[in-house]
Amino acid sequence: PRSQGCASAPSVPLQYGLYSSFMGCFVYCFLGTAKDVTLGPTAIMSLLVSSYAFHEPVYAVLLAFLSGCIQLAMGLLHLGFLLDFISCPVIKGFTSAASITISFNQIKNILGLQGIPRQFFLQVYETLRRIGETRAGDAVLGLTCLAALAALRAMKNRLPRAAPAEPLAVRISYLIVWISATARNALVVLFAGLVAYSFQVMGSQPFLLTGSIPQGLPALRPPRFSLAAPNGTVPFQSMVQDMGVGLAVVPLMGLLETIAIAKAFASQNGYRIDPNQELLALGVANVLGSFVSSYPITGSFGRTAVNAQSGVCTPAGGLVTGALVLLSLAYLTSLFCYIPKAALAAVIIAAVVPMFDAGIFRTLWRVKRLDLVPLCGTFLLCFWEVQYGIVAGVLLSGILLLYSIARPPIKVSEGAVLRVQPGSSLHFPAAEHLRDSVCSRALAASPPRCVILDCCHVSSIDYTVVVGLAELQQELHRHGLSLVFCGLKDPVLQVLLSADLEGFQHFPSWEEA
Repeated sequence: PRSQGCASAPSVPLQYGLYSSFMGCFVYCFLGTAKDVTLGPTAIMSLLVSSYAFHEPVYAVLLAFLSGCIQLAMGLLHLGFLLDFISCPVIKGFTSAASITISFNQIKNILGLQGIPRQFFLQVYETLRRIGETRAGDAVLGLTCLAALAALRAMKNRLPRAAPAEPLAVRISYLIVWISATARNALVVLFAGLVAYSFQVMGSQPFLLTGSIPQGLPALRPPRFSLAAPNGTVPFQSMVQDMGVGLAVVPLMGLLETIAIAKAFASQNGYRIDPNQELLALGVANVLGSFVSSYPITGSFGRTAVNAQSGVCTPAGGLVTGALVLLSLAYLTSLFCYIPKAALAAVIIAAVVPMFDAGIFRTLWRVKRLDLVPLCGTFLLCFWEVQYGIVAGVLLSGILLLYSIARPPIKVSEGAVLRVQPGSSLHFPAAEHLRDSVCSRALAASPPRCVILDCCHVSSIDYTVVVGLAELQQELHRHGLSLVFCGLKDPVLQVLLSADLEGFQHFPSWEEA
């Protein structure tokens, strides 16, 4: 049910959600490094695909192939460290905005509305304008399914663990409740399908149904590199241009989701993962998945949590998951046509609402308010277009990072001499700032004082900083003052000695200086 619901987000036929749900399970079994992780379609990835697939399965499958190639190349080149430059506020801003946009995107199915545009603000406007056209059957069923999912989720969160010493009846009851709560998506969809089938038998149908899904396994064939259109053929080059920045955003967010989930469950269970190996696994899964009509997949938090709670011990658990999906495709698709769209919408909304983290705003306000800038920038712009929000968040985080490098903390202590103590390593953007700060303080003192540069916190410097220090030394020398270094670490001392600064003096510690 989750896979079918995810397929409705990018507006591709629902069978593509199932086509995307088994190859990742098989590949990760052999290449993955986290025992709990399951690869498959997710709500966030589906939202991204909806921005670049243009409701065309051909675009979605080609995007999976190209994303997999990019991820595979990154894994082979050991570029997993690049993901470290995407900060936590950017991730939180994206996931929180995505939870709202994905949820609202499903409101039209809850209300039984059709012809609602994809863009978020137009979607809100049209939904509110046409709310009077709500279909009562879909609304009642959708809200009932949402209430049932919320109740089952709350039941599972509050369910006390049955001790081995408990009576057998208690342990069996616990198991029944736990299975019902864990499999709540399937139970709710099954219930909704039975209700819809009952109405169908009686000759009336108050719900919008998903419709028939082709039975059988997907054909094994390479992705199509062109698209037949009414006015001709769209060539591969034009398709790539249409996808645009999606060729960077989709693989990057896929990597981010997978590694974030793998790290979270690895830390909980006391084992380590290899980010580059995870990149390889995800890349191979997307490339091979495109040969069975899969759209881009990534690590699924919900399915991974079910894996962990079910006691899965190795990635071979994916073999069971993949095999069950294949059996469903082969024998059960004829029953899927009775699943109401409102029920699938409820499954998606229940899955993404917990991703909204309202507490992060309050936490950052207490911890570091400057981090609210990339958080809010990402959060707000994601309502316009997801890719703009992510890019803006990364740029804002980069600017804050560069600013901290360009303006390192400098502690100045006045006495018989001026003690200047940089709080971090010195790199070329900070050269002018350091020179101006020292000159202004040393020459403004009455009388002007010599300067001791305490580098106990400086672990590295570059050539531009060396040039700046030479100019500072000359400036002080013209005013009859000297510049002395102390607390130099070996790498920094070697750089300064190699630069052969005129009149260079250094002491092991501040006390000796």
